Amino acid sequence: MSMNHASLLGGFADPVFDTQAVFRAVMDAMARPGLLQTMDRPLAPPAPFGEAQGAIALTLCDHDVGVWLSTGLAKSPVGAWIGFHTGARLVEEKSACQFAFLEAGTTRLTFNAFALGSQDYPDRSTTLVLELPSLTGGPELVLRGPGIKEQVVIAPCGLPESFLLQWQENHQQFPRGIDLILTSGRDLIGLPRSCTISLKES
Repeated sequence: MSMNHASLLGGFADPVFDTQAVFRAVMDAMARPGLLQTMDRPLAPPAPFGEAQGAIALTLCDHDVGVWLSTGLAKSPVGAWIGFHTGARLVEEKSACQFAFLEAGTTRLTFNAFALGSQDYPDRSTTLVLELPSLTGGPELVLRGPGIKEQVVIAPCGLPESFLLQWQENHQQFPRGIDLILTSGRDLIGLPRSCTISLKES
């Protein structure tokens, strides 16, 4: 992880105000699963990090947080950028991270490889932040659960293989399990472990 020009630039213009705004948006997204949020804070993270991914990293990561990066992100200046702006440390073991960031095009993803928390400490789990080509235009998925009135339909494009099966297994472990934030560019959708996800019937 070398420190270069790309690692130093592209942070928030007003870190205090911007992180507060992003924090509220992320908390609202997790409290209301399926609700699309758009980051409106100016930010220019290094490629291939999306703007929403970068905003989440700068807002929720600090020197106490372990961050895992997928292969494409680990080979880029993203790790150095996160480290410089937040003080977070990179970890190689998926089970040792509080946040995991994955680039667009990730085709295989094993939820159980990450920290799932325990019955006594379910908060000691990983939050996955997955970049997708788009949060619209894909197969329609139905969300149900806390924070949702009856149901919400989303249609993210480019989810990894076996996503629905893995999510079902993840939900069944509640209150343990991972939380997931889907991002695409400046947009994000929160998928807490408490919600169920199924394919919409045609």
